[in-house]
Amino acid sequence: MTPTTPADAAPRARRPGRRRALAVTAGALALAVAAPVAWVQLTGQTRVRPSVEAVEPVDAILVLGAGLRPDGTPSPYLRRRLDAAAELYLAGAADRVVLSGDGQPRADGTPYDEPGSMREWILERGVPDEALVLDREGLDTTASCRRTAELTGARTAVVVTQDYHLRRALFSCARAGLDAQGVGVSAESARPRQWVWWHVREVPASWRAAVREL
Repeated sequence: MTPTTPADAAPRARRPGRRRALAVTAGALALAVAAPVAWVQLTGQTRVRPSVEAVEPVDAILVLGAGLRPDGTPSPYLRRRLDAAAELYLAGAADRVVLSGDGQPRADGTPYDEPGSMREWILERGVPDEALVLDREGLDTTASCRRTAELTGARTAVVVTQDYHLRRALFSCARAGLDAQGVGVSAESARPRQWVWWHVREVPASWRAAVREL
């Protein structure tokens, strides 16, 4: 057997050290991702309410936009949010309902009015027009939370969105100065891949929400 020379032994001796360094680096990167995500999710979890009946009275009900169908009516996800908001209003949770979403025309000039469509849907479910506040500049969750306070003077609210998004939404509201509870609605989808995608994207979205506050 050929004896090992010092030159052969040196690379071998360095390999365990390299592996340890790689393991430490990988662990640090994992922690850098996991810690902010956990902060967002755990902060939001403390404000989740299991049902409409468990919601304490608040200043306003905030419905976050979730897109429109090609015919201009609310998407299935948005309809569920609006139905829950109507239930909350009729149960006496608040006397104002903020419909927050995208009301900006498209680049080609095509009209797009998410809050307007939300209004038509929720009126049919027994919520009076005088209770509605339309926010056409709710282009993201934080903006919707902030503008709810600005438009209505509300200090407390109940946020209605899909269950996978609820904790991040509550975190964003807290950072925007709005003391919010949350009710989650179903995220069931006719397209399973879409259901998976929405859940997976919450990880980077939660990370970004946390990093913005650091």
